[in-house]
Amino acid sequence: MPYQWTSEPGDRLQTLKLWPHNSLPPRGMAAFVLATFTLILIPALPLLGSPILWGLLPFLLGAVWAIYHALRRNHRARQITEVLTLDDEAAHLVRQEPSGTVKEWDCKRYWTTITKYEKDGPVPHYVTLKGMGREVEIGAFLSEDERVSLYDELQIAWRR
Repeated sequence: MPYQWTSEPGDRLQTLKLWPHNSLPPRGMAAFVLATFTLILIPALPLLGSPILWGLLPFLLGAVWAIYHALRRNHRARQITEVLTLDDEAAHLVRQEPSGTVKEWDCKRYWTTITKYEKDGPVPHYVTLKGMGREVEIGAFLSEDERVSLYDELQIAWRR
């Protein structure tokens, strides 16, 4: 699961850290781009020494660059972290966007409502926290099963 609860024994502070699933690490991305480059060059081998190769080469290299660029952009877009801190009285959610922007939300635990929208949200099983006049999403980047599990764990954590 791309989230983790941490708390010290005897400590009343609970912390939940969430992040998007990263199925392709940087070494895997490099291997994929290299394999793609190699496979694209195989059909071009018979054209060695031909002027046609020079006409095709910019398009072949452009395709490899486009794949690399798309993978890098996707990796940067997944640099989201959310940290929910719960103590006896308050809940504090901090979301750091890929651009570096930090968004924060605070509320008293007693007044906080945890809601799961089965079908009405932007994604199935959309989980939100509501309090202090605001409703904020939590874990929207998780998979459907992970959001269901997160909702259940949040319910248990709020009762503690």
